[in-house]
Amino acid sequence: MSERITIIDFVNKYAEKYGNDTFLREKVDGVWTETSFLKTREEGRILAAGFMALGLQKGEKVSLISEGRNLWVLTELGILFAGAVNVPLSYKLESDYDLTFRINHSDSRFVVSSEMEIEKVRRVIDKCPAVEKVIVFDDIPLKDNEMSIKELREMGLRYLEEHPGELEKRMASVGPDDYANISYTSGTTADPKGILLTHRNYTANVEQGNSVISIDRGDVMLIVLPLDHCFAHVAGFYTMMFHGGSIATVPGKTPTAQLRNMLPTMKEVRPMVMLSVPAISRSFKKAIETAIKAKGPTVEKLYNFALKNAIAYNKEYYNRGGLQFWRKPLMALFDKLIFKTIRETFGGRMKFLVGGGALLDIELQRYFCAIGMPTFQGYGLSEATPIISANSAGHARFGSSGRTVKPMDIKICDDEGRELPVGETGEIVVRGENVMAGYWKNPEATANTVKEGWLHTGDRGYICKEDHDFLYVTGRFKSLLISSDGEKYSPEGYEDNLAVTSKYIDNVILHNNQDPYTIVLVVPNKEALKAAAGDDKEAQLKLIQADVDSYRKGGKHAGQFPEKWLPAAVVVCEEPFTEKNGLVNSTAKVVRGKVEKYFEKRIEYAYTPEGKQLVNPQNLSALN
Repeated sequence: MSERITIIDFVNKYAEKYGNDTFLREKVDGVWTETSFLKTREEGRILAAGFMALGLQKGEKVSLISEGRNLWVLTELGILFAGAVNVPLSYKLESDYDLTFRINHSDSRFVVSSEMEIEKVRRVIDKCPAVEKVIVFDDIPLKDNEMSIKELREMGLRYLEEHPGELEKRMASVGPDDYANISYTSGTTADPKGILLTHRNYTANVEQGNSVISIDRGDVMLIVLPLDHCFAHVAGFYTMMFHGGSIATVPGKTPTAQLRNMLPTMKEVRPMVMLSVPAISRSFKKAIETAIKAKGPTVEKLYNFALKNAIAYNKEYYNRGGLQFWRKPLMALFDKLIFKTIRETFGGRMKFLVGGGALLDIELQRYFCAIGMPTFQGYGLSEATPIISANSAGHARFGSSGRTVKPMDIKICDDEGRELPVGETGEIVVRGENVMAGYWKNPEATANTVKEGWLHTGDRGYICKEDHDFLYVTGRFKSLLISSDGEKYSPEGYEDNLAVTSKYIDNVILHNNQDPYTIVLVVPNKEALKAAAGDDKEAQLKLIQADVDSYRKGGKHAGQFPEKWLPAAVVVCEEPFTEKNGLVNSTAKVVRGKVEKYFEKRIEYAYTPEGKQLVNPQNLSALN
C-alpha cells in the first residue's frame, strides 16, 4: 500500500520535485503569465497564514465560489494548508436558496468570491449568519464585511513574520483522514448532499488514476470544466501536479465571455490534454461539421470519405487495423489534407481528451479518434473522488468506460446485493481509499450508500468478459424506463446516440413510466431545420421524425437499440435544456426528473390521440 499522504505532503513533494517548472498559466490584461510549482506552494502558504490571522481554526469551513482561475487553486491550497476545509461551490448556481443552503449547511465561517460571483453572495449573505467575512478576489469597491484577497495576503505575510513556525505546526497537524472538501452534489433534489472528501481520498485517487492514464512532464492541460467539481480537482490540477504538467484556465468575467474565449484560448495555449463532458464534445463536433459544410460540397465529400475510412480502420480501437493495411496510407493522406487543419483549430498539439461527467456516445469516441483527437471515456462519481475507470492511449475499448483504477476493488451486484458473474449487468460497487468519508450531517444517506466500506454507486454496468480490466457502464438505476408490463430499460445509449447523429436535434430524453408506449422529448436545432426546410414547420417536423425513426427496422441505425423501447411519439420542446431553467446541472448533465416535471403537460399530451401525432399544434408552436 502507498504511503497515506495528505494534500499538504503531496504539494510539498511535487513542488520540490518540479521546482521552477511552470504549473499555472493565466491570461492577465491580455498577457499569459506563468507561475512555478514553488511559487504556487509559496502563495498557498501566504494565504494560509492570512486565514490563520483571521482566526480560521483547524477543521473549520470556507466556501469558495469563482470561475476557474489561478486564485481558485491558490485559495484552496491556502484553506487546506491552514488545516481547514474548502467548500467549493459551483459558479453556475443561480438560485439564492441553493447558494444559501450550501453555505449554511456546511457551517462556513468565511466565503471567498470572485467579482463575477459577488452579487450572488451579496444577495444571500444576510441569510448566512455564521459567515464573518467575505473575501473578494478582484479589485472592486467593497461593502461592509468584505475584504480583498490582497489584504488577506498582506495579513499572511505579517503573520508569517510575527508568528514564526505557527503555520508549519498547523500544517503538520493535518492527517490523511482529515476532511479536505465538502463537495455538494449537483442538486437534482431541493437539498443536495455534501460529500465529505478527505486528504487521502484525493491523494489516493491521483495515484489510482496514474494506473490508467499517464501524462508527460511539461504537458499543458486546458481546464474548461468548473474547478468546484472533483473531476477537475483530481483529473485536473492535482494530476498535472503529480506528473509535472501545467494547467491553464479560460479567461472571461462572465460565462458568456468564457464560452466565447474557449477556442481562441485553445489556439493560444495549444493544450496537449483536456477534460471534457459529452455536451462539450458534441458542440465541438457540430462546430467542425458547420465549418466543413461552409467550405462547399467538394470538401464536405472528401471529409466524409476520410472520416468513414478512419472510422473503419480504427474499429473499436483495441482491434484497429487487421487486414485493412491498405487504409493506412489513405489515413495519412487525409490527415495531412483535412484533419490536421481541424486540429489546428484546437491548438494543434492535442494528444487526447478525457471524457467524464456522463456517458460519452460510442459514435463520438469513434469520431474524435478518426480526426486524431481521441476522446477517451472515463467513469467516476464524486463519492469516489471521482475516478473509477478510464480509457487511455493504447488501452481503450470504444463503448466501454475503460480500465478500472488500481488499487481498488470492484464488483457488480444484483438488486439484493449479491455479486454477479463477469459479463452480467448490475449495480457497480467499489471499495478503496478513494471512497468518501460519508455525507456531511447525513448519517442515514451515508449508511445507505457506503456499506462495510463498499460504495454503492447507483450506476449499472458490467465487467468485460474478454478483458476483466475493462468496465462497461450502461446507465443509472434511477434513469430506468418502466413499461406498462413492468419491464425496465436504461435509455442513456439511445439519448446520447440520437443527439450525436442528428444535426436537427440538440438534446434528447426518453420517457416511459409504466405507460403504453415510449415518447421522446427533443430539443430542436432550429437553425439547421430552417436551413433544410425553410419556414415549412411540417417539413421540419418530418426531418426530426426521420432521425428518430432511423433506429427502426430498415433505418440506417437499425438494430442498435431494442425496438420495444423506441419512441412512438415525439415531443418537440419549446425551449432548450439549460442551467438557467434548471434542466441541466453544473457538470452539463441533463437532470431527467426536472425535465419530466418541467414538460409534464407536454408529456401528458403526448399520450392523447392528438398528441401522439407528429404534426400537432403544440409541436408546431414549439418550432416558432
